[in-house]
Amino acid sequence: MTIRAFFVCAGLAGAAITLGGCAQTESDLPPMPQIATPQPGGPATLPAYKVQVGDLLDVKLFLNPELNEEVVVRPDGMISTTLAEDIQAYNHTPAEISAALRERYRSTLTDPQISVIVHTFAPNRIYVAGEVNSPGEFITVGPNLTISQAIARAGGVKLSAAQARIFVLRRGEGDKPQALQVSYLDVISGKDPAADARLAQYDVVYVPRTGVYEAYTFWNQFVQQFVPFNWGFSYNINPVATTPSK
Repeated sequence: MTIRAFFVCAGLAGAAITLGGCAQTESDLPPMPQIATPQPGGPATLPAYKVQVGDLLDVKLFLNPELNEEVVVRPDGMISTTLAEDIQAYNHTPAEISAALRERYRSTLTDPQISVIVHTFAPNRIYVAGEVNSPGEFITVGPNLTISQAIARAGGVKLSAAQARIFVLRRGEGDKPQALQVSYLDVISGKDPAADARLAQYDVVYVPRTGVYEAYTFWNQFVQQFVPFNWGFSYNINPVATTPSK
């Protein structure tokens, strides 16, 4: 057996195990409801919207309409108005921004009545990289994509993908990156649909390679290209020469 054939057989064996695991869970799934016009479910309540970089905000003053203006949240997360500079807006709710502006405007106005309205929203951005067919940045408007939706947008995983080791890179507090485990196999097999978590803004979904594919890549790039191994063998059967009897 050649090395290439070994890797092919190993890949087929892994695929058979994965398919077998999926087949075991299919009978446990509830039947799809027979409804003429099914409606997708949604959360009963959603968290308060927090302003993102690139959002366009309307600053309205009820008693002083001449000071109304539109401001864009800058890349540093700040906004500036005619009477207030460098107000933190990123990751704050419109109500919190209104309160901060009222505090600043009190030095100029007696009773500032200010409201902040999000005029246009910056789109949500997430990224999918690694062993998918179409890696890249994906932009959506509305709720962020889930794990399975993001991978579907990226064209699905390749045969070389280690589906059990998919993880998410996310920026936490203090802009510190952290890696989060993903139970992708539980999602696509139907074993745990709740594992299809919704991604956060700027998340990176990374799909690593399988160990078998990594070994094959190393062999192909660093060994086979430079050392012409021949793993087969051949032999010849030569007839025995006999001397005819006299």
